[in-house]
Amino acid sequence: MASWFGRLTVLTTVSALVSAALIGSAPAAERPARGWFTAWAQSQQGLAAVTLDNQSMRMITHVSQGGDAVRIRVQNTFGKTPLTIDRTTVGVSTGGASVLAPRAVTFSGRAAVTVPAGGEIWSDETNLLTRPDQDVAVSMYVAGTVVPGQHNSAFRDNYLTPPGSGEHTSDSSGSAYTRTVTSTYLVSAVDVHNRALKGTVVPFGSSVVDGTGSTNCGPGCTETGTNRRWTDDLARRIVAELPRSAQLAVANAGIGGTTSAAACPGMPPQVAGLDAMSRLERDVLALHGVTAVIYYYGTNDLAYGCTAEPIVTSYRQVFERLRDKGIAVYVTPITPRPGYSDQNNLDRHAVGTFVKKWNNCAGTCTGVTDFDQVLKDPLKPNSIYPAYDTGDGVHANIAGQQAIADYISLPMLVG
Repeated sequence: MASWFGRLTVLTTVSALVSAALIGSAPAAERPARGWFTAWAQSQQGLAAVTLDNQSMRMITHVSQGGDAVRIRVQNTFGKTPLTIDRTTVGVSTGGASVLAPRAVTFSGRAAVTVPAGGEIWSDETNLLTRPDQDVAVSMYVAGTVVPGQHNSAFRDNYLTPPGSGEHTSDSSGSAYTRTVTSTYLVSAVDVHNRALKGTVVPFGSSVVDGTGSTNCGPGCTETGTNRRWTDDLARRIVAELPRSAQLAVANAGIGGTTSAAACPGMPPQVAGLDAMSRLERDVLALHGVTAVIYYYGTNDLAYGCTAEPIVTSYRQVFERLRDKGIAVYVTPITPRPGYSDQNNLDRHAVGTFVKKWNNCAGTCTGVTDFDQVLKDPLKPNSIYPAYDTGDGVHANIAGQQAIADYISLPMLVG
């Protein structure tokens, strides 16, 4: 209890200092075009099985760091036709679908924006004071019909008004938002403006990054909307434990079911084209202020029949691209999975040996953060430690998510 109380005290103090500094910041018109960092992300992975029609949506994002302004990214990555959003607002969430004083968001000075097929658009900045570990609601209205791109697993409720209900983006009350969905539509990233930040850390991988298991609080216990992914826990550690001069944002770039390698024999069609290299540009490099990546990929590669060779080849390609951009890359060996065959485990060992060689992936990455050591059962090292297991043998529960976050060296990320 004492350690958590101390962490909470530091968190409160740091938040107060950040807020005090931000209140006196320059107006948007006078602010230089720097100090922007992506503080939340959920990568798009396909089109939703819904058509929005003259209705509003309210997507709840969760920023890892605060600032004095925000801007959002809207994507139409998988759309076959342009989509038009007629009005957008942003505001601090007050619980459920309610928002405190929503503020209008513009795109190149206009309320409406059309995103081309396969494209993306970042909004103008909107003055909005936010703090670390805070929910921010992005509300959008479409007058016509739109099939939105989505991130499948929000691990929380998001909200829609009924079809034909019109524009409700300026509503503070959530009463018009009568339908809940568990995916995130259209908005895929939120930047904060905070010149005190030193960078953005992007955890990049499959479901173990996305957050599968982070709603599992024990047998028969489920939490949603509490932001208990290891990436969220890491963000809270950064705020609580690092000095104000070394603060970092965290932006999650996980997509469940995806692979590092481009093709494995048993790969399902719904994840084809979502391998690490194919989405590196839009899901990592297109974010702002990125200084480090935590690379947690490979468990699905083995499950889909890939051997060590194509996995290591994909690692090398991705790491080279990140290094060329001056981004540090911290890699974890592939974590246990009881369904693996003997050959899978031999390949897992081979990939792990490559990652750990010289503690820098044979000179191709910056360093190693060994989540395999955190999650493996010491008595059955090809299985997850029972106290951290959701029951599926693959994903960490809330306790395991916290253990992963606690293992990460914060000075390593700052360095």
